[in-house]
Amino acid sequence: MTRILTNPNDNSSTTEPGGLGRRDILRGAAVLAASTVLASQADARDYGANAEPQRYPDPDIIAIDPKRFKAKVGNTSIKRLYTGCLWAEGPAWNAQGQYLVWSDIPANRQLRYLDDDGHISEQFHKPSNEGNGNSFDTEGRQITAERTRLVRYEHDGSVTALAEQANGKPLNGPNDMVVHPNDKSIWFTDPGYGAISIYEGKLANTGSLQPYQKEAVYRLDAQSGQLTKVADEPFKPNGIAFSHDYKKVYVCDTGITHYPQAENVVWSYDLDGQKLSNPKRLIDMKLDGKSGFPDGLRVDTEGNIWVGAGWVGPGYDGVQVFASTDGARIGQILLPETCANLCFGGKKRNRLFMTASQSLYSVYVETQGAHFC
Repeated sequence: MTRILTNPNDNSSTTEPGGLGRRDILRGAAVLAASTVLASQADARDYGANAEPQRYPDPDIIAIDPKRFKAKVGNTSIKRLYTGCLWAEGPAWNAQGQYLVWSDIPANRQLRYLDDDGHISEQFHKPSNEGNGNSFDTEGRQITAERTRLVRYEHDGSVTALAEQANGKPLNGPNDMVVHPNDKSIWFTDPGYGAISIYEGKLANTGSLQPYQKEAVYRLDAQSGQLTKVADEPFKPNGIAFSHDYKKVYVCDTGITHYPQAENVVWSYDLDGQKLSNPKRLIDMKLDGKSGFPDGLRVDTEGNIWVGAGWVGPGYDGVQVFASTDGARIGQILLPETCANLCFGGKKRNRLFMTASQSLYSVYVETQGAHFC
């Protein structure tokens, strides 16, 4: 795949005959030459232990709009830290323990990466009840979206069920969650993938694409334990994240997996206390006429939205970065596998961890995650 990347918001170019500015032509020619190589490189790249060193700067980290995507580091490269999962999901960083936990859903396990020596614990939690998304609360306790419920791992090793029902019916199958640092409330999505997949979970005997009830986003109050539905516009709400200033909530919609009328978009909501309002489709995942799933997402300190995406192929699959102001695509990190989810971690919160199909990848970036997890 080849493509010319230009900045549609750059009005400084001088117009040439035919409607293209001189700067547009020069920029397009330079990027075309580079993108012809990089579109195939990510798929063919050797990430094995005996691979040749990657020359800097890493060509699979693309600044589509260099004025807004300033996170590329010239002397770092994408690394594969582990491979061997069936479907890797839900990375979450524990700052106190300096480790990353992620899920391997079909294998019914969770793994842990230790930052000090790179050790991988392959059965950190096994069985994991097909755990999917993960996060950590302000006390360092792990929150996990299991196949049919939302749970918390206590410091003594016990597991507390936080939510199993909504509106008097079982949850469809929680997917991803975030914790608000002020009131400790947990906001999570309930699309039901685990409940309708024999491979990833347990098939619900409902005869419906909506296993138990309308897919929705919920808020769990930390004090009362009250569960409140806060949004149901997405066909299948998947990844969820707060904006860097906690004024908005972003939700990935992967409803096209089961609803033909759905679109691959990221929704934006205004956050007002305990409520969400003003729903709008902020990000359209289309690129060069193709559209992939926006699975998980996180936000950096500048407000940019980092989305794990895939199911399209080379030149698309990996992480795509969007500006929160207008939803414009400003950067990409190409991976040889479909990227499900991501998070920022490391001692400076400037290391991006990416769970992609069978593997865990990481790369250092010139920005920081906006939140503690």
